[in-house]
Amino acid sequence: MKNHLTLAVFGIALIATPALAQVNPPPTISVSGEGTVSVPPDLAVVDGGVTTDAKTAREAAEANNVAMAKVLAALKSAGIAEKDMQTSRLSLFPQYAQQTRPNPGPNVISGYRASNRVTIRVRDVTKVAGTIDALVASGANEVGGINFMVTKASQLLDDARSEAVADARRKAEIYAKAAGVKLGAPISISEDSGSAPAPMMLRKMGADAASAPVAQGEEVLRVNVSVSWEIKPAQ
Repeated sequence: MKNHLTLAVFGIALIATPALAQVNPPPTISVSGEGTVSVPPDLAVVDGGVTTDAKTAREAAEANNVAMAKVLAALKSAGIAEKDMQTSRLSLFPQYAQQTRPNPGPNVISGYRASNRVTIRVRDVTKVAGTIDALVASGANEVGGINFMVTKASQLLDDARSEAVADARRKAEIYAKAAGVKLGAPISISEDSGSAPAPMMLRKMGADAASAPVAQGEEVLRVNVSVSWEIKPAQ
């Protein structure tokens, strides 16, 4: 009885398999769409610091520490919170004097250079110029640049996402009409992984002098989606 039962089940499996193999995915049209939104930056990152030269490594380091302490105190007085100031580079290197003729030889150490740079997050972008003023006035002799950023880019892109899907549908309808079919329901929607980094770096600009005019302006954020629609015969 066991053998008969096994053969019967096996026979059902053989009958069912061809039927399953005949199931094909529905025909589709796949297109991409883009949506955009213009937004002002809500965060600025300023890079600056102090470089100090001295005869000995100790003198260079000590002088640099004193100068940098003044810079940090000035930033704090300008309204920058301690959590928004972070040391980004700290270095101490020997400086060499090149030997010239008639006594050529290996270069000798002529002194030392200490450098301390800090990254400052300015959460009110209208205060960027004032922050640069505070940096330079307190003794900072290096101001590397300003990065304007959007910290909530993904949220701000929500309207652009709707626009991107509508853009994809518009394209799909054009293709469907040209092909003599009609559009069905969307089968899949995917957003490109690189569409909405957060934060987004929008622009980098030099800042070599205090009291320089700073215009953050607006930037365009973009999102791209890929959508597949089922297609049906036109009626």
